[in-house]
Order: sequence, then C-alpha cells, then structure tokens
Amino acid sequence: MSTKTENYVINNYPLAKKAGERFKMDPLVILSQGAYESAWGTSSLSSKHNNFFGITAAGKPNEFWKGGVYQAQNQYKLKFRTYTSAQDSFYDFARLIASNYKAAHASANDYKAYADKIAHSPYISEQNGDDRNAYMKGIISIYENILDIAKKKVFLSEEDSA
Repeated sequence: MSTKTENYVINNYPLAKKAGERFKMDPLVILSQGAYESAWGTSSLSSKHNNFFGITAAGKPNEFWKGGVYQAQNQYKLKFRTYTSAQDSFYDFARLIASNYKAAHASANDYKAYADKIAHSPYISEQNGDDRNAYMKGIISIYENILDIAKKKVFLSEEDSA
C-alpha cells in the first residue's frame, strides 16, 4: 500500500464513520467511493474544494452544502459543490445516497451489492465519461484495499469486518 492510500484512510476514516453512523451506511463504503472519486483525496476538487465525491452543484443548499460552486475547466464544464469542510462533504454524500439512491442505500452494508447498485444508478453518467462496470469494479477493489488498511491500523476488529 502506498503512503497516499494509507494517509487517505487514516485521515478520513473518522469523517466516514460519523457520516455512516448518521445515515446508516458502512463507513468503508463511504471511504471507498470517496477514494475512487477523489483519487485517494488528491484531486483538485477534494483538496481545494473539500468535494471528495464529485457531487455536482444541482439541487438546493442544505445543512452540509451552503451553495458554493466550482466550475470544472474541462470539456464537460460541470459545476461541482464546494464545502467548508471535508466532514460536510462526507455528510452530504451520505445524505444524498440515503435520500436519492434508495436501492444503493439499502445495500450500503454489503459493499459488493452497493457497488453494483450505485454503478447502475443515475449517480453515474456515461455522458460525463463514466464507465459503469469499471466504476463498480473500482469501488469493490478499493473497499478491499481499505479494509486491509483499516484492519492493520486497528480501526476494525475481525468481528466488525465479518
């Protein structure tokens, strides 16, 4: 495992744990999707705007997103949410899954089922360059890497990961 990967898990596990508790999701599922979307927390969107999940700036501001927007300077010109803190990003992501992606949320404690449901939902868009099968496989692979790190770093006991 790279230092970047371990640092992402160590630094963001507490954020994912709080969001997971509040919105009834496996925190490692949350961490996995954040790692996939943010290149392990190294993307410009995550490092400059605290958006670890690639959440676009659609919808109304809420408790976690105050309405800040960043427009990407690529061919898609998408507008993304900006957050005042990384914790707000993790909470808003879990809130979004719980409220708008009910099939994925219902599977949020089974990472393989969750990866399938979220990859085959409107969260992913081929129009924006997404590949559903690659996304699903990526979430599964990242989850398994994060699980190994979490066990080594004693975040999880064997019972928690069963």
